[in-house]
Amino acid sequence: MAAGYTDLRQKLQFKQKSFRTHQKEKKYSNSPHQYSPYQSVEDNLVILKQIHTGIQQRRLFDNEQCAAIEEKIDEVVELADKGKYKPCTVDRAPLRNKYFFGEGYTYGSQLSKRGPGMERLYPPGEVDPIPDWVHKLVIKPLVKANVVPEGFINSAVINDYQPGGCIVSHIDPIHIFDRPIVSVSFMSDSALSFGCKFSFKPIRVSKPILCLPLSRGCVTILSGFAADEITHCVRPEDTVARRAVILLRRVFPDAPRLTPDEVLPPLTTSPTPRYQDINGLSRPSEGGNNPRKRVVVVSSSLHPRHHSEESDAGEDDPEDVNHQHNSSKKRRRVHKESSPTSSTSSTSSKPSEH
Repeated sequence: MAAGYTDLRQKLQFKQKSFRTHQKEKKYSNSPHQYSPYQSVEDNLVILKQIHTGIQQRRLFDNEQCAAIEEKIDEVVELADKGKYKPCTVDRAPLRNKYFFGEGYTYGSQLSKRGPGMERLYPPGEVDPIPDWVHKLVIKPLVKANVVPEGFINSAVINDYQPGGCIVSHIDPIHIFDRPIVSVSFMSDSALSFGCKFSFKPIRVSKPILCLPLSRGCVTILSGFAADEITHCVRPEDTVARRAVILLRRVFPDAPRLTPDEVLPPLTTSPTPRYQDINGLSRPSEGGNNPRKRVVVVSSSLHPRHHSEESDAGEDDPEDVNHQHNSSKKRRRVHKESSPTSSTSSTSSKPSEH
């Protein structure tokens, strides 16, 4: 018997444990950087310097300009609440509503096969065009200040957060969006955190490598390491008041899209109640109905359906914490409600879970 082992079973158990550890390290060796308490101070300083090389910030909009833009954002919210936009323009979640203009895309729990690289654009025309006021009040000043060239922006997203709203750690899909990523903050101050890891039940966020202040009227430009090599997020504790951000990006002309047959109508178009539970994970029922997120199947023949429930939202749902909590249960309910057999007797076959 080899030295150091009392019997063969102990030796086999050790080898199996070593193999699993190696496979786990291999799986995450190329993943985006996240904070680790086991990293040395020197390592974190190196990463911190790399992040800063890809960040630029400018206070480009004064209080008067901010007020005019914020009034327009409120008009967008009002039009959406009245159902004036196309269904794919509006993406509602507890404590955060998202409004796509120019281009929209699916992500996270909307997909049967989730994770980085699976995001897909909607077919052309499924979301409303970029409003004229965004071109005039936001994009034109950015072009004038040489932040982006003329004609660069073809996608504008307005994220409207209520207190406690957040977005999990993610990298803007590199197969969809060109760099730089430009965002402008309105209504209140907040922060953008780099290198965090989210976990749930209850929601927790690990210590960031960098917490970047975002002041009202501030333009933040991400490129290089900060955009491509490390995750960023908005933590619940950083949204202390209502806040809006206009996210301006260029979509690649050859970015992958859903086919028209893969675009599903939203399960609900009713407005999300404001000032909900601070954790951003639960939504009160509206009229007895609990709105649920739709699931878009992308290349289902290549990617089997699954209902695994991950604790790391940065991998499982790369954009939105508000759809992450109990995502597998939500998908089961969505499938059950849409299935014609869901109201049959208990002897009928059970619908597949995804």
